[in-house]
Amino acid sequence: MAGHFAELTRGAAPDAWDAPSPVPEWAARDVVRHLVTWFPQFLAGGSDVVLLAGPSVDDDPVEAWRVHADSVQRVLDDPEVAALMFTNPHTGTMPLAQAIDRFYTADIFLHTWDLARATGQEPGLDADFALTMVEGMEPMDEVLRSSGQYGPRVEVPEGSDAPTRLIGFIGRDPFWTAPA
Repeated sequence: MAGHFAELTRGAAPDAWDAPSPVPEWAARDVVRHLVTWFPQFLAGGSDVVLLAGPSVDDDPVEAWRVHADSVQRVLDDPEVAALMFTNPHTGTMPLAQAIDRFYTADIFLHTWDLARATGQEPGLDADFALTMVEGMEPMDEVLRSSGQYGPRVEVPEGSDAPTRLIGFIGRDPFWTAPA
C-alpha cells in the first residue's frame, strides 16, 4: 500500500499539490499531511515507538511521505519491535504489526484514491483488497458512521466494482474529479 501511495506522490505534477481533493477542505498535500501526522500520534498513544520525521509536507510532500513510510517499514521489518504490544483504550491490546495493519494500512489504501483523484492519476486500487474492506465494513455501517470518520454513503450503480463500492461506502463520490 505504502509503495503504491509513494508512486502517486512521485507522479504528481508540482502544481498538483494545491489542487482540491475529494476530501472537503483538503488539497492533495493535505492527504499526505493527514497520513504522516495522525499515525505517529496513534503510535505514541499505545507504544514507545517514535517514527522519524521528514521534511514538512508543505516543503516537500514526496520526501515527507518517503521518510515516513520508510520509518514505518523499519518498525515492521524489526521482528522484536513489530511484536511489541500496542495498547490503546480505543483499540485494545495487540501486537504492533497488527495495529499497523488494522488501522494504518486501510487508511493508506483509502487515501490512495483521494490522492490519485486530486492529482489526476489513476488510483489503481486492488479490487480484492477493496472487496475485503467493503464486505468487512458494511456490517459495521452504523458504528463507522457514528465515529465521524466517514460521510454519508454515496449510492453507486448496481453491479459496481469493489473499489467503486468501497469509495461510495466511505462517503466519497466515486465519480469525483478535480475541478478544472
